[in-house]
Amino acid sequence: MNLVWALYGSLRGSFGMLLFAGTALTLAEMTAGPIGASAVETGSIDMSAVEGVDECMVAQICIDRYLWALYERTRKIDTIRVPEQIKVSVKRKGKTKIVTKTITKIVDEDFTWKDPNAAERAGMSPKDYVIGGMDTNFRVTLYHALRALDDAGLMPGITCAFRDDYRQTIASGLKAQTDRSYHGGSFRGGYGRGLAADIVSVKGETRAERLVSSAQLWKWIDTHEQELGIGRPYLDRDPPHVAPIDGEEYAAHRLQRDTQHAESKATKH
Repeated sequence: MNLVWALYGSLRGSFGMLLFAGTALTLAEMTAGPIGASAVETGSIDMSAVEGVDECMVAQICIDRYLWALYERTRKIDTIRVPEQIKVSVKRKGKTKIVTKTITKIVDEDFTWKDPNAAERAGMSPKDYVIGGMDTNFRVTLYHALRALDDAGLMPGITCAFRDDYRQTIASGLKAQTDRSYHGGSFRGGYGRGLAADIVSVKGETRAERLVSSAQLWKWIDTHEQELGIGRPYLDRDPPHVAPIDGEEYAAHRLQRDTQHAESKATKH
C-alpha cells in the first residue's frame, strides 16, 4: 500500500484521481492472485480511493466543475461608459445662455445578476446555462488553458461564458449584435455552440491590483496562444475576450487583419 499512496501523491486533479483508482485496482489484482472462481475481494482494494472518484468518472464532468469553480470565484464588475446630460452656461454674442450638454462618465457596473437572470429565463441552473452552453471541444481547450494559467500563478477567473440572445441584449460595453455573439448567439448556433469566454485574473485584494494582474494574464495569453489553443481576437479592444485560435472569430479579426497589415507593409516603398 505504500507504493499506492506514493503514486497517489504524485498525481493531481480529477484526472489524477481517475488514474489512481485504476492503479489501486491493478495492484489489488496483482496481490490477490489469479482471478477465477474466487475474484478479487472487496477488502483487498482501497475502497476509499475508488469512492473518491465515483462522482467524477466522466472527464467532461470534471472539466465543467473546474470551469464553474473559476466562474464562481470571479467578481462580476466592469467599467462602462454612461452618457449624462448636464446644464452649462455659455456666452453667445454677449449673452449668457443655459444649454444642455452630454458628457460621458466612467462608472463601475456590477453585473452579477445578469447570468442568473438569463438562466432563469431559459429554465436552467446558472451552471448549466453558463458552462453547458459552451461548445464541448472549446470547454476542453479552455480547461487546459486555464489550468496552465493557474499553474503559472496568474489565478484566472471567468466573468462570462455562454450568452444567448437575451443575455446579449442586457450586456454592456463593446459587444456584437444581439444574435451574432460568438458567446452563443442564435446566428452562431445558440446553446451548446458558444465559442468565447471572458477571462480575468482574480489575483489582488483591490480592483486596481486585479486590473494589473489581468493585464499580465492577457499578455501571457498573447505570448503562449499557440500552446494554449485560445487567443484574444480583439486584443486590447476587448481584453478579456478569448476564443479558439482555430475558430472563425479569431481568423476574422486576427489572421485576416495581420495578413492585410503585412500586405500593406509590402506595398510601401
